[in-house]
This record gives sequence, structure tokens and C-alpha cells, in this order.
Amino acid sequence: MHYLSRLPALSAGLIFLIENGLITLLVLVFGKIIQQKFATAPFVPYTYTRREWQICILTNFLNTLITYAGFWLWKHGIIRMTTNISLTIFKDFLLLFFAMDLLMFIFHYLIHKSLLYKFVHQLHHQAINPKPIDLFILHPIETISFGALWLILLLIYPFNIYAVIIYLIINVLFGMTGHLGIEPLPAKTRNLPLIKYLGTSSFHHNHHLKEDYNYGFYTSIWDRLFGTFK
Repeated sequence: MHYLSRLPALSAGLIFLIENGLITLLVLVFGKIIQQKFATAPFVPYTYTRREWQICILTNFLNTLITYAGFWLWKHGIIRMTTNISLTIFKDFLLLFFAMDLLMFIFHYLIHKSLLYKFVHQLHHQAINPKPIDLFILHPIETISFGALWLILLLIYPFNIYAVIIYLIINVLFGMTGHLGIEPLPAKTRNLPLIKYLGTSSFHHNHHLKEDYNYGFYTSIWDRLFGTFK
């Protein structure tokens, strides 16, 4: 972070763009590998359309701008982060994980129940049986809104940097598994005491199939509390 702060803005932005591009590439590659390995029916090869690639690239540019905005706010002391290695890492990760899960649940629910669904979120729901690239098939307003939720949390609380890194990795993993279109976890595993409350691949796939249910991202806790779990 301190190394990046000494770079020209364009150079730092380019690094963030490459970082987001690599994350996208890993999601597309590993997502497809998991689909092929765990598909219960014969795997049907697919390709992504030009339009899907265009939206995916736009989402990457917007994610890069959000990343740079967070970096700029940190560089100017507006966002503060701790760097100590202690149990604070675990505590901050859990706080960030559940706070973002709740905020995204609320935003997701509200966008479904308003005119924003037709003009913004419907783009993402064109995928009935999602593929890995659908994680990045988002309207620009939606991409910026999710990024804003993330930045707001960083503005109001000094999270540990290592907790933030762990959260970002977990965020990508949940995003990828939620858009596999298949369920890699066996039913017995999904019913384990803690696992059953997580947002598994089938949990989010069911949301694409039945849009009035399963608004959560990382967990099903809020859906269970507010009667939208299926």
C-alpha cells in the first residue's frame, strides 16, 4: 500500500486494473473447471457472447475506479486501517462479512421491489442458469452501488488490513460459486450445522430461478429472518 502511494495515479490505477482483470480471469477459468468436474449431467460447452464480454470489461473498469477511490481515501487519511496481527483480524473479518451481507441483502431486496429492477437489475437476471461471467454482468449503477456500500463501511470503521484482504478473497469465492449454475457441494455437506446457513451455489441459483426469494449473498440468515428463504 505504501509503495502504491508513491506511484503516479495512472500507474497505481493500471495496477488495480490488472488486479481486477486477473481476478476475473481466475473466476472464469476455475468456475468452468468446477462446472465440468461437478456437473450432474453431461457438461455442455459454452462460449461467452460479445455483449457479455463488453459488460464484463465495463464492470472491471468500474471496479478499478472503486478500488482506486478506496486507495485515494486511504492515502489521504480518510479511510484508516490497522495492521496489527492479532485476534482483531478474525473479529474485523466477521464484522465486515456480516455487515456487507446485511447491506447487500437490503440493497438487493429494495432493487427488486422498485423500478430499479426493470432499468438496472434485470440485466443480471437475464441469466436463468448462471455462468461464471454472470458475476460481472451488472448494470453500471449496480456495480457502483455495491462498491459504495463497501467504501461506506471502510469510512466508518478502521478495519484491519488483513481482515479486508481475507474478506475480498472470500467475496470472490462466493461470487464465483453463486454463478456456477451447478451445486458442487453434496446435500449432506450443505445440511451441516454451519454450512446450511451459507449462501451456496444452489442458494443463489434458486434466486435466479425464483426472483422473489434468496436475496442474501454470503448467508441465508437474513432471508430466513424476513421470510424470503427458499
